[in-house]
Amino acid sequence: MPNRTPIIFSLLVFNVALIFCQEVLTIDNTVKQALENNFQIITASNNLKIDEYGISPGYAGMLPSLEASITDNNRTLYLSQTRLDGTVQERNNAINNSLNYGVALDWTLFDGLRMFANYEQLKENQKLGDAELKQVILTTVGEVMITYYDLVQQKQQLSALDSTILISKQRVELAQNRFTIGKASKLEVLNAKVDLNTDETLMQRQKELYVNTKIELNRQLARDLQIDFDVAPEIFVDETLLLDNLQSMVVSQNPQLLVSEINKRISELELKQIKAARFPTIFATTGYNFSQSESSLGFTTSSYSRGFNYGFGATLNLFDGLNQNRNEKIGKLEIENSEVAIAQQKQELLAMLGTTYQTYLTNISLIELEGNNESIAKENLDITVEKYRIGIIPTIEFRTAQLNYINAKVRFSNAKFQAKVSEIILKQLAGNLVI
Repeated sequence: MPNRTPIIFSLLVFNVALIFCQEVLTIDNTVKQALENNFQIITASNNLKIDEYGISPGYAGMLPSLEASITDNNRTLYLSQTRLDGTVQERNNAINNSLNYGVALDWTLFDGLRMFANYEQLKENQKLGDAELKQVILTTVGEVMITYYDLVQQKQQLSALDSTILISKQRVELAQNRFTIGKASKLEVLNAKVDLNTDETLMQRQKELYVNTKIELNRQLARDLQIDFDVAPEIFVDETLLLDNLQSMVVSQNPQLLVSEINKRISELELKQIKAARFPTIFATTGYNFSQSESSLGFTTSSYSRGFNYGFGATLNLFDGLNQNRNEKIGKLEIENSEVAIAQQKQELLAMLGTTYQTYLTNISLIELEGNNESIAKENLDITVEKYRIGIIPTIEFRTAQLNYINAKVRFSNAKFQAKVSEIILKQLAGNLVI
């Protein structure tokens, strides 16, 4: 008989090499890649930069505008002029040229403080973009974390299914041996094979779901969808969250609530800009101009001028069909709506926090309960396997114990996953998701 040790050793080394070559994706690294690559986060970051570039006194209308201009007109014409005394002058290819250039400065000195309110609004827009970016990051990172821990749960279920398939194979082997020596019927062997096939079908479905979820996580990380990787073997749940602390953080840190508060501030600044129309607008102008012209015919054949000009002006809206009053009333209603939106947002967030926290507590208690059930089911299965091995229990009792064990493992894994999901959502609402 040939020595198979070198072959077995080579296969073992090959499998170990495959395991070590596969990327092991930790939750920290997953979040890091999401922050760097996710398309929604990149877009929100760029929008924030746009808002930051907009914070400028010039953009708010507080600085003067300076403009340079030049106009050079040249014409060659046939001219005919008849004077009062009846004489006629004609000139072919007559030249008529003019050159004008200069610089002009316009500066609004006072507009009812509209420019200052506009400048403050630009700052609030930057704060709004910052809050929206935080909300996008919290939402995206939360989704990525949930997908990641879903993979961990599915990996645990694959392990459970792998164990039950191993038990089912042992059962088929025992049933076949019992049938061979005449202690079992053919029906027992067939039932064992059917159950084995059922377990293997479940395994294939679970593998399909596992692969598809990996593709989804790669999509969320905005990287090659075909990258294969492994995840952590266990889910650890933070069981120290307190409702009072979470409620305080929701009120002070939740980005959705912060967005509503900033929108109220923007509405107040918009009302200031509307009220500014009740005041006059005062502006100053100055500039330097140069003008030169030449003409072949006419009383003046050339002219030349240059110099500075300056002046002041003011405008005041005396009557606009009462639109000013209407606009101010609308602005006040917008502020009132903003206050209502803040109260509504706060109530909805606290309500969601309360229900999620209750789910969190339930899931925490289920972790302990399902963990005990798994231990009991495992002990029951071990006893059942030994009894089946010596032929003192029927097939249906063996299968029941087997299914109870796999279901207990799945429920235990799902309890930890659901508790982790509740934890993530609570920290999202509190604006305290560790990133």
